Amino acid sequence: MVETVHIYHTNDLHSHFDRWPKITKYITEMRRLHQQNNEEMLLIDIGDHIDRFHPISEASYGKTNVKLLNQLQYDYATIGNNEGITMSYEHLDTLYEEAEFKVLLANLFDRNGNRPNWTQPYNIHVLPSGFKIGIIGVTVHYIGLYKLLGWNMKDALAVLRETIAELKNKTDMILLMSHLGINEDEQIARDFPEVDVLLGGHTHHLLENGKRINNTLLCCAQKYGNYIGHVTLKIDTEQKKLIESTANVIPTKSLPESKETNEILSRYLLESTQILKDDIIAEIEEPLISDWFAETSLSTLLAEVLREWCDGDLSMVNAGLLLDSLPIGKVTREDLHQICPHPINPCKVWLKGDELKEIILEANTEEMENLRIKGLGFRGKVMGKMVYDGVELDTRELSDGENHITDIKINGEQLDPDKTYSIATIDMFTFGLLFPAIRDATDKKYYMPEFLRDLLAEKIKSIGKRTKDF
Repeated sequence: MVETVHIYHTNDLHSHFDRWPKITKYITEMRRLHQQNNEEMLLIDIGDHIDRFHPISEASYGKTNVKLLNQLQYDYATIGNNEGITMSYEHLDTLYEEAEFKVLLANLFDRNGNRPNWTQPYNIHVLPSGFKIGIIGVTVHYIGLYKLLGWNMKDALAVLRETIAELKNKTDMILLMSHLGINEDEQIARDFPEVDVLLGGHTHHLLENGKRINNTLLCCAQKYGNYIGHVTLKIDTEQKKLIESTANVIPTKSLPESKETNEILSRYLLESTQILKDDIIAEIEEPLISDWFAETSLSTLLAEVLREWCDGDLSMVNAGLLLDSLPIGKVTREDLHQICPHPINPCKVWLKGDELKEIILEANTEEMENLRIKGLGFRGKVMGKMVYDGVELDTRELSDGENHITDIKINGEQLDPDKTYSIATIDMFTFGLLFPAIRDATDKKYYMPEFLRDLLAEKIKSIGKRTKDF
C-alpha cells in the first residue's frame, strides 16, 4: 500500500504580513482537502518568521508571530538568526512559552550548556501506517554573536552528524529543517546521504521544483511569503520505505485572502502600535532633524551616542539609517521604531590610519551616498551621507565640480596612517561588500542585544526632559 504525505513549508517571512492572509487561506483549504482524501499533512516553518522592523513583532518581541503560527496549526518550527540574535537572552528564552508546535533545534544550548526547555533537537513523527520520519532542526551558527547574548551555539554540521547517528536506526527517513543557507545545504546533501529531504532557508533562494543532489531533495520557498513550499512523499507502508519525493512551490501573489486573518492582523497592529505609543522615552524642546544627504542634529546625535556606547576613538554611521525626523514634544518607542527600524547593533573595529583614510574617502563619494542597500539588517533605502564623531574633514571643490576631502583630523590631530584607531560603527559594515577593510578587520567587538534605536533612546533621555506621563 502507498501512503501519501504532504509537507507545506514557509521560511524567511521576516514579518512581511501582507502575504500572510493568502498563506492562511491556502493552507486551511489544503488541510481540509487532505483530510477528505485521508492524506497526512505537515506544516513547518524554517525560521526568520520574525523581524523586528514590524510593529507587531517589535511590540511583542515576536510573541505575536508565535500566535500566528499557532492559529495556522503549524506542526514544527526552527529558529533563524532573526529569532536568535535580534532578541535578548530573556526574550528568546520566553518566546515560545505558548507555542502549540514543536520547536526543533539541535545546535543551540543555554548559558549552562543545557538544551533550552523550549526546544528539542529532533522529533520522530510517526505516520498512521507506523512509518517514522526523523525531523531535525539546525540554524546558522553565529557562534560568537550567540555567545555575546549568553547562548552556547555549536557547529551545525558537527551536531547534525551526531544527531543522524542517533536517529538513523530509529527512523525510516530523515527530514532536515535547515536555516543554514544554500551553500551549507548543498554540502549536507553531498556529505550526509541519510538526509532524504532538506527544507532550507536563510539565503532566500527559490527552488521551484526542488533540487536533487545524490539522495537528498533540497527545497526552499524564497522569502517574505512570496511562495509556499510543498513536498509530496510517497511511502511504501509494507516495506517502510520512501519510494518517491517531489517538490513544488505555490506563488502567493494571486491567491485569495482570508478575511478573518486580515481582521486579526489589523487588530494586532492596533494593539502593537498602542503599546509602542504608550512607552514614552522623553520630551524634547528642539526638533531632531534627519536628512539622508546632510549632517543634521539627529545624525550627529546618533554618531555621538555610538562613540560613547562603544568607547571608540571615533565613530562613523550613515545618515540613511534615520528614516525621518523627531518633532518637538514627546518621543515614544513608536517614534524611534519608525525612524530606526533596523535590527542593527553597535560594534567596534580596530583599523590602521591608512585603512581608515581609504574608508572615509570612499564614503564621501556620490556613488556611495546614493547606494541603494538591501539586507545586512538595513530596512531603509539608501546609504546616505557618512556622519562622524571625533573626525574633522576639510573639503574643497575641485575642477570636476565635486567637493573632495583635502585633510583629515582625528580628535584634533592629523590622521596618522600607522596608528591603530578604534572605530565605533554598526555591524552592517562588518558584513557584505560595503567596506572590505571593516569586514576583514581582525579585531571586532559587537555590542548586543541593543539596537541603534535603543542607543538613541538612552541619549534622548539624557538630553530631553522627563514628563509626568511616565
